[in-house]
Amino acid sequence: MNLIKTLALAGFLAVSTAPVTFADSKHGANHSGMDHSDMPMNADQMEGAVHTQAVVNSIGDGTANVTHDPIPEIGWPAMTMDLPLTESAQMMGDFAAGDSVTLMLVKGDDGLYAISAIMPN
Repeated sequence: MNLIKTLALAGFLAVSTAPVTFADSKHGANHSGMDHSDMPMNADQMEGAVHTQAVVNSIGDGTANVTHDPIPEIGWPAMTMDLPLTESAQMMGDFAAGDSVTLMLVKGDDGLYAISAIMPN
């Protein structure tokens, strides 16, 4: 009986984590043009960086209001929200309301996500 429970748990974990494991390859973001070399991030932040497609609504002083696609890696549904920009955020172009972009989000020491790069699509 214990073997059955162990196998059932292993099967459940394998199935439930598969979408997260392969999510990065399905989001369609081509971030090969992003130069991450001068971003002051530690290895954990780079490892945990998340990319998503979004539309810029506005960019203000240290904040961007965007409408982004679902981000399954961190459990976020599609939504419109204000996201802070990191102090060293890379703006790879001039952006205006309505522009389609790829965002690179990193989780800060405070546990909150912020935009570390914006690249045009």
